[in-house]
Amino acid sequence: MPPVKPARQTKQERVYVAVRERIVSGQYGPGFRVVIDTIAEEFGVSALPVREAIRRLEAEGLVVYRPNAGAQVAPAEPAVFEEEMSVLAVLEGYATALAAPLLTQADLTRLDATTDEMVEAMEAMDALSFGRLNQQFHQVFHERCPNPSLVRMVRDVNDRLAVIRQTVFVQIPYRGRASVEEHRALVALLRDGADATAIETAAREHKLHTVASFHDWKARNGG
Repeated sequence: MPPVKPARQTKQERVYVAVRERIVSGQYGPGFRVVIDTIAEEFGVSALPVREAIRRLEAEGLVVYRPNAGAQVAPAEPAVFEEEMSVLAVLEGYATALAAPLLTQADLTRLDATTDEMVEAMEAMDALSFGRLNQQFHQVFHERCPNPSLVRMVRDVNDRLAVIRQTVFVQIPYRGRASVEEHRALVALLRDGADATAIETAAREHKLHTVASFHDWKARNGG
């Protein structure tokens, strides 16, 4: 039997992937106008696949339509950070609990090593590296989670948070040391074979502590 050829990427998919990456990476910042005709000309396609791609991005919360302005990258409002993090806490807590029984010894070693690197980044006051390593830590659970739909939801929320962080990062309380300690505690639960409820609770509370810190910050600053 001849090998199966990979499906060709549709015009809509090609535009969707490219524009989405530009939004998440910050190339298209909050409020950036996504002009259909300009995108269509760049990719050598008609307006239809561009509209379809934008509708997908709108459904994901990355693009919004404004009267008399058309499609724009969603604004990065600080209040939305609190909402999105609360959602992520629930989703990621459950995903971590599902992944726990499937983690290997190598995975646990990787979690320890990544946390050690986070400490180094923290001591070097390298917030960008700290954030990247934090994502890598949680990526271990995403890779082992046996529910692909749940993982897609987690990644969608993370992408929306990435857009928000690009503009309101200075307003998000830095929880470096506390975050590292919570990572250590979570790994200890995993090594001890804790039950799913304890693991889910620890992972969920880890995210909710950031929500609480942000809420306190807003209260202190009249938000």
